[in-house]
Amino acid sequence: MPSVVGLLEQRELGARRRVDELREEADRVQAELVVAEREWKEWVIARSRVGEVLGPVDETEDYARTERAVPAQGQAGEASSVSMAAKPKSQVPVWREGLEVSVLSMDYQRILQALADRHRLRQGPVTCQEMAVLFGLDAVPAKVEALRSKAKRLVARGWLDESAPGRFTLARSVAGPDGGS
Repeated sequence: MPSVVGLLEQRELGARRRVDELREEADRVQAELVVAEREWKEWVIARSRVGEVLGPVDETEDYARTERAVPAQGQAGEASSVSMAAKPKSQVPVWREGLEVSVLSMDYQRILQALADRHRLRQGPVTCQEMAVLFGLDAVPAKVEALRSKAKRLVARGWLDESAPGRFTLARSVAGPDGGS
């Protein structure tokens, strides 16, 4: 008859082997997670870079440098077109016929472009969480609420419609008959 201590040692050995196997599996999964997270971040960065490259260029700084370096007459027309470009943190004007999207800051332009794309593809309203994901942001409450605040401001100024609570589309007047900007 086997001893009680011998039986306990066998069970302890079996439990230790199981723990070792699980630790190895956890280490393998952790390593895969690190690789997957790195790849995901690289894709987010790549999409962000492409967005920067394809997005409109902010000419206000270049113009300001040129204005100081080479003051000349005949630049009044250029000055008025550049001064119409929005600066970050600028107010959102009320939408009216003929008002260009460029009067909005880049954050607002980005929201309008995303909704114009959805309108063109007939995809319907979008939530702020979905917008956060579209923009490559973490869908954490702070980011989502910042987008919601901007979207609500665009609704109040006539650029967007809120078809249902928290679901945004381009305003009919902004979208126009041809599908948007």
